[in-house]
Amino acid sequence: MATLHLLRVFCAPGGSGGNPLGVFLDGRQVAEAQRQAVAAELGFAETVFVDDRERGELRILTPEVELQLAGHPLVGTAWLLAHVGTPVDALRPPAGEVGVRYDGELTRVSARPEWAPHFDLVQLHSPQEVDALAGPPEGMGWVGLWAWADESAGLIRERVFVPEAGIPEDEATGAVAMLLVAQLRREIEIHQGEGSEIYARPLDDGWVQIGGRVVLDDVREH
Repeated sequence: MATLHLLRVFCAPGGSGGNPLGVFLDGRQVAEAQRQAVAAELGFAETVFVDDRERGELRILTPEVELQLAGHPLVGTAWLLAHVGTPVDALRPPAGEVGVRYDGELTRVSARPEWAPHFDLVQLHSPQEVDALAGPPEGMGWVGLWAWADESAGLIRERVFVPEAGIPEDEATGAVAMLLVAQLRREIEIHQGEGSEIYARPLDDGWVQIGGRVVLDDVREH
């Protein structure tokens, strides 16, 4: 049996919303050959297996594929490590070393946007058009659709669909936030899904930072 922490990442103020995440802090207790089946059984957008807490080495799996980097698993795992008393300065997914910063109620991570999975980014005319979507545009399997809610304030309404990874619609997608803030080159606040919030800003030398609030919902043996 391995201990599973159930989180919600990129929550709104007060703890509502957020994207569910499963984290095995002692990931080596789950054999590599079993991890994809475990991620599929849990059914979260991503499940994290931490292989070395001190170094922050981890693997990220969707219900169908392994990812080299993803945003909400990194923010959630960084927060959880601090919550259990072992905060880190960096996490090490397969893509590369990701910086970690604890900033009050927000946990932030910094990465290269090109490390993120490829998504098509499609700008729509209004938040209402985003809300009216019944699914991704035909032929698109990894896509973020967004519109300015208040351009002067940097406020964005967004929805993300990843059916090719077994995720019909993602509640909050840090990787898309990385790509979008790199494209816009300005600080933004993304309101995604049913009630999630992601804060993103460009950094020097092409790096980007994303952050948000995390809530622990449950701890159980799996």
